[in-house]
Amino acid sequence: MHNGYAVIDLETTGLAPSYGHRIIEIGIVHVTPDGDVERTFETVVNPQRDLGPVHIHRLRGADMTGAPTFADIAGDLVDKLRGRVVVAHNASFEARFLHAEFERLGHRSPFKQASTALCTMRLAQEFLPGSGRKLADCCSAYDIELVDAHEALADARATASLLGAYIGSSRQDPRWTTWGTRATELRWPGLPSGTAPWTARRRSAGTVDRTRVDVATDRLPAVDGGAEATLYAAVLDRALSDDLLTASDADQLASFGREFGLREPVRADLHRRYFADLVEAVWAGGVLTIQDHIQLERVARLLGVTDDELEHAVHSRQPARMGARSFSAATQAAPAPVAEEPAIDLGEGSIVTLTGEMRRSRTEIEAELARLGIRSAPNVTKKTAVLIAADVDSLSGKARKARQYGIPIIEEDVLEAALAAAR
Repeated sequence: MHNGYAVIDLETTGLAPSYGHRIIEIGIVHVTPDGDVERTFETVVNPQRDLGPVHIHRLRGADMTGAPTFADIAGDLVDKLRGRVVVAHNASFEARFLHAEFERLGHRSPFKQASTALCTMRLAQEFLPGSGRKLADCCSAYDIELVDAHEALADARATASLLGAYIGSSRQDPRWTTWGTRATELRWPGLPSGTAPWTARRRSAGTVDRTRVDVATDRLPAVDGGAEATLYAAVLDRALSDDLLTASDADQLASFGREFGLREPVRADLHRRYFADLVEAVWAGGVLTIQDHIQLERVARLLGVTDDELEHAVHSRQPARMGARSFSAATQAAPAPVAEEPAIDLGEGSIVTLTGEMRRSRTEIEAELARLGIRSAPNVTKKTAVLIAADVDSLSGKARKARQYGIPIIEEDVLEAALAAAR
């Protein structure tokens, strides 16, 4: 039996409920067993404490006027999740907070183990080999738009689209049915339906100004070391995204390390590798500003990276063309040289991806490619041989991923000429 999925995203006051942090916003998207969106729900939640990094989630005390507490909506929340496969991106984070909130009310929840929920971040290792961890990075491989990041419902919608893409590419996989059956067997706390209405956030026209270091975390590669290392790296991503770079956060990171079973030498090595990847991602723009360096110094302190290691990481990745101009608040990256038009060399079994509005329908193009034994994929991974674009300068997520992986991007005219020659 399969009742579909409940994709959930939370905004919180911090990283860890064990340090008193609470849920402040819930977004839920109901998805059918086939991966289609049914309905959405959202509410802000009054945590009855300070709201944490308001500059990130943009929720302030005034937004909590008349907002329900978790106790007010706990029964309704259970009704919206019961019988469905609960899904989240980095499900360990959501599961940890949900378990703590139910436990605070004196109820057991099915989230004692994060494995109770389905994690689109961990599934990315299978469906998007070579992809990073963050939701934005995974979504870009499918050209899924992520707007209003750090709003619970916006992130839940993007995660639901990502889940739908996974399902669409593997409909015959029996695991989808297995997960649906398991969901119906979970024991949820018996809570009465609440009478407090769910209250959506008051939206403004403003957007979050992200630092370049935060943006760089969208491009970080997968880490070695298994599931525990990946979960820990995801915590680091969140700490940097929320600009939580204080001494107390270092203590919380140590707690996460113990929870994930990472011995201190292993955690220290992971910190160094993570920091090196972060510096490389920041340098990918061709310039390191003074503000970037200040941010990286703060990250280094959080991760226990020494000053010598910091300077080595920064300077060893400095592009040769930058010379002595290591840090500049105004320096612009030199324009990239114009590349020659890449030639198509697609053998049978090659994988291509399309992006943009083509003159012919994608279905028609994909059918012609299939007759030549060339497979079309809806997403860009490191296995993609070439990206076919209506515009080679496309700003689409797929184009960004292709450039990140060094995958050639060619115009549809080049493809059409090659197809014509093969007819």
